[in-house]
Amino acid sequence: MKNTLLLIASLFAFVFASAQEFSRRDSLHGGLRPERTSFDVLRYDLNITVNPDKRFISGYNDITFKVVSNTQKIQLDLFENMKIESIMLKNKKLKYTRDNDAVFISFPNELKAGSEHTLRFNYSGNPKVARNAPWDGGFVFTEDGNGKPWIGVAVQGTGASLWYPVKDHQSDEPDNGASIKVAVPNGLMNVSNGRFKGSEDLKNGYTRWDWEVINPINNYDITVNIADYVHMHDNYKGLDLDYYVLSYNKEKAEEQFKQVKPMMECFQTRFGEYPFKEDGYKLVETPYLGMEHQSAVAYGNNYKMGYRGGDLSYTGVGLTFDYIIIHETGHEWFGNSITSKDIADMWIHESFTTYSETVYLECMLGYDKAMQYVYGQRMGVRNDKPVVGIFGVNNEGSGDMYYKGALMLNTIRHIVNNDDKWWAMLLKYAETYKKQVIEGQDVISFFSKESGINLEPVFNQYLRYRSIPKLELKLKDHQLQYRWVTDEENFAMPVDVHIYGKNIRLNGTNDWQTLTVEADKIKDVQPKTKEFYIKVDKM
Repeated sequence: MKNTLLLIASLFAFVFASAQEFSRRDSLHGGLRPERTSFDVLRYDLNITVNPDKRFISGYNDITFKVVSNTQKIQLDLFENMKIESIMLKNKKLKYTRDNDAVFISFPNELKAGSEHTLRFNYSGNPKVARNAPWDGGFVFTEDGNGKPWIGVAVQGTGASLWYPVKDHQSDEPDNGASIKVAVPNGLMNVSNGRFKGSEDLKNGYTRWDWEVINPINNYDITVNIADYVHMHDNYKGLDLDYYVLSYNKEKAEEQFKQVKPMMECFQTRFGEYPFKEDGYKLVETPYLGMEHQSAVAYGNNYKMGYRGGDLSYTGVGLTFDYIIIHETGHEWFGNSITSKDIADMWIHESFTTYSETVYLECMLGYDKAMQYVYGQRMGVRNDKPVVGIFGVNNEGSGDMYYKGALMLNTIRHIVNNDDKWWAMLLKYAETYKKQVIEGQDVISFFSKESGINLEPVFNQYLRYRSIPKLELKLKDHQLQYRWVTDEENFAMPVDVHIYGKNIRLNGTNDWQTLTVEADKIKDVQPKTKEFYIKVDKM
């Protein structure tokens, strides 16, 4: 199976190479070379000062790592516009070279496999400012309604090395968590991931706010949120719920965030216990729309229902919930707990999380409304390029990983055709790969095994090609002929059709098959396109 996946990935890389050119910078960011695979990050301890007026960061990151294979050189990453002050090991400066955003650090003696080390990476600079966060990675420096600084950062895809030194690849999360200590001007607060450990007045006009994460965490999830925040605390069945919002938005937040508890009830029922209970759950108001920052979810939907007050499904159902609360929290299970090894497999994050919106709606409003919503998401599918990106060059696939991915999962649910089994599978998936880094093939193999159906052709068609399966139908003298037209060879997928109110399952393949039916005209054969994301061609 894995050899097949590698072959497919290689073929796609070849096909799209002419359309997409990748630079050395892309390869340095997205690739796994010995300088990266020779060590495993155990912990980050970040200690920085943020100057809002100068939009300037200074400080250090203590990086603790374990050597996996003997090496005398490792790669860390920091955007080239940021200055390296020094890199220290046991109070001695280490030599390094810079190549684009990659920093290759040399050690005076070979580091032996099994040994553990902590280096201090001192740095400073003006981090890249986002033009349109979170889609364009970077810092957001703005002011709240009272004229006070309001600062956030979002770097998914762009890279966490935009603002702090890190092993900037999703394959390696700090096993023992991280501490994030951020000094900001007095009168402001910084909110980061995990638990608040206290603050200290540094007697220089700045106060340092200390946060601690004990779970593994994605590089892009580590965050800072700086503002004049007010703190609200709640608890749901032993899970701490903490909300940090602009002081004048407290009443709005108290009302809007009432959605959190029923959401948690739904998600914990369907996906298992909240993965980061030890670090708590937070919503933090941000000057950009939102981001799934682990245990510190960024919220910028302006206390509106839907997506900025609109409905992405164009059905009206999307206006029954706050999109950012539900979607970004869904990422705590899919993206933060279960993480893709390479950004090319980002569908592992976004497809399941987008589907979590439908799961939530089914919990709240029932099956029919949920199906109406997910069906409406077809409006947002472009089918412009494959959902899977190109591996090793920090390349995401099509944005269809959201809606097309959710529609794919809804299709698989109806292929399984047993809701009890489907929900058990989804729960087992979330628990089996909890707090793990996985690949796309792991997902495909899991659902194939648990369903007892070879779903690899189905996943491949939706993820690796632009087009969706097309069902061709012919009818003559009550003889219904049907087949699938797909890019994927040897494609097989059942689909349900209605004929005079009766449900009939067609076990379609790429070859024509014939079934005797009661229908007199082809229009009487109605494929269930709300349940199956397909094209239909009645011939």
